[in-house]
Formats: sequence, C-alpha cells, structure tokens
Amino acid sequence: MQLHNLFPFPEERKTRRRVGRGAGSGLGGTSGKGHKGQNARAGGGVRPGFEGGQMPLQRRLPKHGFKNYPFKVSYAVINLDTLQDAFEGKTDITLDDIYTRGLADLGSPVKILSRGEVKTALKIEAHKFSSPAAEKIRQAGGTVNELESHTSAE
Repeated sequence: MQLHNLFPFPEERKTRRRVGRGAGSGLGGTSGKGHKGQNARAGGGVRPGFEGGQMPLQRRLPKHGFKNYPFKVSYAVINLDTLQDAFEGKTDITLDDIYTRGLADLGSPVKILSRGEVKTALKIEAHKFSSPAAEKIRQAGGTVNELESHTSAE
C-alpha cells in the first residue's frame, strides 16, 4: 500500500469553507455569522448549559440517587477451564502466577468462576470464588485459599 492508494482520493474530499472572500462566495462580508452580537465575535458564544442568566436546567432539577462508584470493586473474573489451560500440569496456582501469566491486571482482585471441569487436585489462591467453583475444586481433591476481602470500604 502506498500513500496515493489511500482513500478518499483528493477529488472526493470536501473542500473547506473559505469565509470572508467576497460576496460571490456566499460567505463574504459577515462570513456567515450575521450582524454583530456575541456569536459574531471571535471566541464568542456561551458555554454549554448557559441559559442567559436564567437558572440552568442542570441546577433547577434536584439531585437524585446514590453514587457508589468511588468504592466499587471490579473483579477480574477467570473461569476454571481458562485457569487449567493456562497452567497445564501445575497443581499449585498462586495469585502471583495469575498476574505473571497475564490472566488479570497486576493488583486487581481476582474471582474464580465455575465454567469447565476440574480434572486434577488443584490448590488455587484468589480473592473470591463462586460457590460452584469452590465446590468443584474441593470435589476434585483440591483446596481453595480465599484471600482477605479486597474492598476499599474497610
């Protein structure tokens, strides 16, 4: 591929609007801005939401609801089948192993979910386990090491 093969071709591009270039252009004189006023000035216009001094809508309406997003904990979820594929032949899986293998972002809390079957006895370390996942691991003869809760509300 070369630069002249890229689309759109120059003849297909829309030409830019050249304002203030004579009456014949249709945008001469006031350059399409009308006569005087705040919107005719350079840098003119009002900020979004401004209603000419009237109390704006976003301030007239009451605040509503509860916002908990600063304290929300998002878990990196990993299913059992993904875990077994990533650590084939390994029986002791720690949180550091999960981070180094790239299954979860470093430092993010990890939760193990139950998709897939557990074939061997695994010892898995994570912040949380779904109850079916923990049950599958225990039935296969493995152990579940659930780390302390990773919430910022504590």
